Amino acid sequence: MKATKPSKDGPVAQDLAATYNEFKTFEGRRYTGMAIGRTHKWYYDAGEWKEKKITPEKWEFNYAVTKRRAGRAPEGSGVPVGTEYHWYILAHQTVRKLNANDYTTAMSGLKFKLAHKRADTGKWSAGEKAQRNRLIKLLQETIKELQREGETPKPTGNGPVAEVKAAPAAKRRAKREMVKSH
Repeated sequence: MKATKPSKDGPVAQDLAATYNEFKTFEGRRYTGMAIGRTHKWYYDAGEWKEKKITPEKWEFNYAVTKRRAGRAPEGSGVPVGTEYHWYILAHQTVRKLNANDYTTAMSGLKFKLAHKRADTGKWSAGEKAQRNRLIKLLQETIKELQREGETPKPTGNGPVAEVKAAPAAKRRAKREMVKSH
């Protein structure tokens, strides 16, 4: 499928499927897929969120829902149907009680890809141990970034710390409320 993208010199035809699937580099690593800095917008069906209190401050939760793309994927782009991903989500959730049974809720944060399963092979790109080791490394890096944030001004360039700085207002409010409560 060809899409037309306007430019100063007039429309420029671009094969979106080809650009999605072509190799790109980020911090010396090659990857395919959506370019760094691009965004997705999704709508979530009415899902089910179940949670269980483990300690006074710790809850375990499970959430299952179908998410739907807000627009249409360019024909031929993206991974084949049946591909799976394993993400780890690190997020702020802020809630406000409206009445006895209703709360508003907002969530913002980061998600990290631990592995993917190709539809054609049915095999994960990393085993359980490798995924666990990757998660440990990501969490250690995130802790270091948070510690640095408290020591130095946040950079304005691209990178994980800059992504945290650019988080939505709900995340910044949650940080302020956490500081107030401690």
